[in-house]
Amino acid sequence: MTATALPPHAAPADRPAGNPVADGPPPALPAAATALAGQVRGTGPAFTATSPLTGAPTVDVPSSTPADVDAAFADARAAQLSWAALPAGRRAAVLLRLHDLVLDRQAEGLDLVQLEAGKARRHAVEEVLDVAINARYHARAAARLLRPRRRAGALPVLTRTRELRFPVGVVGVVSPWNYPLSLAASEVLPALAAGNAVVHRPDPATMLSALWLRALAVEAGLPPALWQVVAGEGAEVGPLVTDRADLVCFTGSTRVGREVAARAARRLVPASLELGGKNPLLVLDDADLDRAVEGAIRACFASAGQLCVSIERVYVADPLHDEFLRRFVARTGTLRLGVGGDFGADLGSLASARQLDTVTAHVADAVERGATLHTGGRHRPDIGPYVFEPAVLTGVTPGMRMHAEETFGPVVAVYRFRTDDEAVALANDTAYGLNASVFSGSGARGEAVAARIDAGSVNVNDGYSAVWGSVDAPMGGWKDSGLGGRHGADGLLRFTRVKTVARQRGLDLAPAYHRPGERSAAWTRRMTTALRLLRRTGL
Repeated sequence: MTATALPPHAAPADRPAGNPVADGPPPALPAAATALAGQVRGTGPAFTATSPLTGAPTVDVPSSTPADVDAAFADARAAQLSWAALPAGRRAAVLLRLHDLVLDRQAEGLDLVQLEAGKARRHAVEEVLDVAINARYHARAAARLLRPRRRAGALPVLTRTRELRFPVGVVGVVSPWNYPLSLAASEVLPALAAGNAVVHRPDPATMLSALWLRALAVEAGLPPALWQVVAGEGAEVGPLVTDRADLVCFTGSTRVGREVAARAARRLVPASLELGGKNPLLVLDDADLDRAVEGAIRACFASAGQLCVSIERVYVADPLHDEFLRRFVARTGTLRLGVGGDFGADLGSLASARQLDTVTAHVADAVERGATLHTGGRHRPDIGPYVFEPAVLTGVTPGMRMHAEETFGPVVAVYRFRTDDEAVALANDTAYGLNASVFSGSGARGEAVAARIDAGSVNVNDGYSAVWGSVDAPMGGWKDSGLGGRHGADGLLRFTRVKTVARQRGLDLAPAYHRPGERSAAWTRRMTTALRLLRRTGL
């Protein structure tokens, strides 16, 4: 199926003529783009990415050879030793300065994210703010989470036990194109805060965004060798990073995630994986319809649906279904499409011809098999090479590609349900378990339903931002959506190795072998008495 499967302006007469267009020129390529590309550890042939906003080339970036990757890891390991020796507060100070620089220079970052990922400026802002939130959180939390901790010993007073944390060494990060700032920062910043070095392979399509963030980190005081950037196609450079790292962080498809996990497992190194999703949103029968419609618009169409936690399935209680669908379709048809470097557009572009082909194919397949397309679903090359109108469908059934496959675009299917039990069963009827959303007029009811959904994160009366922005709480996928997770204490501590040191005083914890047997029997009686006493005292 090609991107021309649905003609740009062909539409049934009962559908709107098309979404309005937001005028405005795309952002200009920053003059510093070539200098940013110079940060890459690469001596191989250069490649040139193109902007999905216009199809124009951005900048030449050298690719990394195996020797380049080896050199990056060697330099990172050498630099990591002195970085790990610094107090956590010294490392945190770098992250806090980075926080300020990202906010001060956000216009540069917004331009780059738009140029490389194609998203509307309002959605690029989410990335800049997310970097600042992550930098502040990990800077504030690192010293507290990494300090030695007293643990209960085998015997109170007599056994002194401490838990110590050490960095793993060099973390390999493979980040995707759809959120080039956020998904780099959420892995790299906690790894650095924990005392590690990083070798980072960003997606080739969005290298400049990641390199801009690294340049700001160096300006904030990070030793340059600590954050190495290598470049190249995932199938070529990704395995080189995975095979050399002490811990691997990968964000991408479930298929590739399985391969990353297998390679890491062969070396017995941990892997943190955020993978695919087919995320549901439930509108219960007591929901505020205005709030649910607006929440669904944002949850389904932020970054043109190219968001791991984006909603692709909406389930609406039967009494509200028809009115919700009417309002949702009407509101979707008002969303402004554009590629401008201002805040005029509600939706930007898909990121590539490949994404456009997938999205177009899913819509065409569903329509050909009997689904109803209520609005959108058209390629709009008159606006930009990969712009696609947001689409709302009903009647999507098993056997249609978009029923179970991740579309990763501005396409959503709406269904109806009768009871909360049915809604939960429908939401859980997927191999994925990344994100979900519940809209209800009762917070307690919404949270009760949320607790029954098989997903690592569930938002109540919000699509994804409530969980995403709560960086003190962990966020990760269940089932085929991944292993481990980012944010919270676990999101930082995953970058450490734990060591337990216990010192025994007084009573030995085992009978001495050189003593006669009756003394061993006496030791056993004393230990038995001690354990009974501990049981009665509640210790």
